[in-house]
Amino acid sequence: MPGGIPWCFVVLFAVCLECLAQNFGQTRFICTSVPVDMDMCTSVQSSGNAEDLKTNVLQLRETVLQQKETIMNQKETIRELTTKLGRCESQSLLESGPNEAKPGAGRKQSGSGKNTMGDLSRTPAAETLSQLGQTLQSLKTRLENLEYSRLNSSSQTNSLKDMLQNKIDDLEKQVLSRVNSLEEGKLNPKNETEERVKIESTLTSLHQRISDLEKGQKDNRPGDKFQLTFPLRTNYMYAKVKKSLPEMYAFTICMWLKSNASPGVGTPFSYAVPGQANELVLIEWGNNPMEILINDKVAKLPFVINDGKWHHICITWTTRDGVWEAYQDGTQGGNGENLAPYHPIKPQGVLVLGQEQDTLGGGFDATQAFVGELAHFNIWDRKLTSGEIYNLATCSTKALSGNVIAWAETNIDIYGGATKWTFEACRQIN
Repeated sequence: MPGGIPWCFVVLFAVCLECLAQNFGQTRFICTSVPVDMDMCTSVQSSGNAEDLKTNVLQLRETVLQQKETIMNQKETIRELTTKLGRCESQSLLESGPNEAKPGAGRKQSGSGKNTMGDLSRTPAAETLSQLGQTLQSLKTRLENLEYSRLNSSSQTNSLKDMLQNKIDDLEKQVLSRVNSLEEGKLNPKNETEERVKIESTLTSLHQRISDLEKGQKDNRPGDKFQLTFPLRTNYMYAKVKKSLPEMYAFTICMWLKSNASPGVGTPFSYAVPGQANELVLIEWGNNPMEILINDKVAKLPFVINDGKWHHICITWTTRDGVWEAYQDGTQGGNGENLAPYHPIKPQGVLVLGQEQDTLGGGFDATQAFVGELAHFNIWDRKLTSGEIYNLATCSTKALSGNVIAWAETNIDIYGGATKWTFEACRQIN
């Protein structure tokens, strides 16, 4: 019983009420336990003490009142927590948007109406702050690297570097101020979005200025000796190939990849055409294996690359019977057929590195972004032989460039903080 009152008192209290109804005119009522074969009302009236009954009744009443008060307090607490939870969910929906999850087996859905690239409203505040901090650290590292370059011999360059350093310091203060405001609940969703756009605009400007400083270093290296780095899982960091694909009835796509992202390395590349965002996509999303999509048809690939080491991968395909093969580090690891058979790869599309497109050239989803490093992305309009692929992976012969898409700095534009660094494939494996 609540409050520690024995159950027998409840029974006795009920007996007393019965006796009270039968003897309303009397002045004393006593409740006590009696043998089963005795008249309970007679026994109650002839024994005990009225004060004991009064004490027990008052104690019962006090217990009931205490329990009632406790229940009311608990209900009030539940209402407060429910209200706070509702506010948190509303704020989360404002920040993350309505299409956070992706349907089915790691594949994405065409025409889902997501925002185009650069829309940061879908990234949770805490994650965005972490990403901004890492991006700022990347900028600082690039500035420090410039100190060791020949450009530092110029006083004009030193002055520019100091100006950029001051801008980075100002950005750090803005981010810190934003963190404090979020903790104190001062920012509403509208102000937060404006703040985020402002910071991202400044970051993009800084990346461009630093890239200009680094240009002198790049001028001395061959056009294909570089890699792309995507350090964060965002919906705005990507690279775009300037050239589109022609109509193809066969292809070989090869590249070097390095990543330790989990779960899933993301989307190394995606090719979308009008009316079909999944024309040609390589993706490893969530806990699903890596997949190749052609005209929204899918084949699972045997690649295992998220160990933080460089790996060379190639995929070949022919429209005749949809036959495909997959190679990792020069060795064939899987093959199949009936992958979009007799469907030619359509021309006049958009080829993006590092992001998966839901719309032509946009609709990026941060959860499917590639995180890691990518180099020597080449496309041929024919099926390479196993020997050619082995030579590419082992640097046994002079590098073979794609006759459709060749890896060259002049063919690629980068956005949102993706960076280019010097890369020697053969040096990595020797």
